[in-house]
Amino acid sequence: MDYLKIDDNKAFFNRRENDKDYWHSIDEINKEDLFKLLNLAVESDFKMDEYDEKLLQNKAHQIIYKHLHAKFAEILLNKNKFKDDSENLYKEAWEKYRQTENVNGSSETPGQAV
Repeated sequence: MDYLKIDDNKAFFNRRENDKDYWHSIDEINKEDLFKLLNLAVESDFKMDEYDEKLLQNKAHQIIYKHLHAKFAEILLNKNKFKDDSENLYKEAWEKYRQTENVNGSSETPGQAV
């Protein structure tokens, strides 16, 4: 699935919802969009147009797309390592939580009265 593209001398990102593509100008991207794209890059078939400065006339689009393309290309190249690192970080946090719970000698849920 395409998530970043260059079309008509402009850069766009796909804010896909309910199995429909909604293409927005790259300069409208926000933090939530980046998190969604990051998740899609790790979890799905993520495709993007190659960066080509000649195809983008807008300087802001050139800068944003160039950096996003580079970062997502790096993530895609290291997708398995990134996924494993993320899962290990979650696993470590969960184990630390469980150890704290066991040390306290309680299996109560947080916020429950003693």
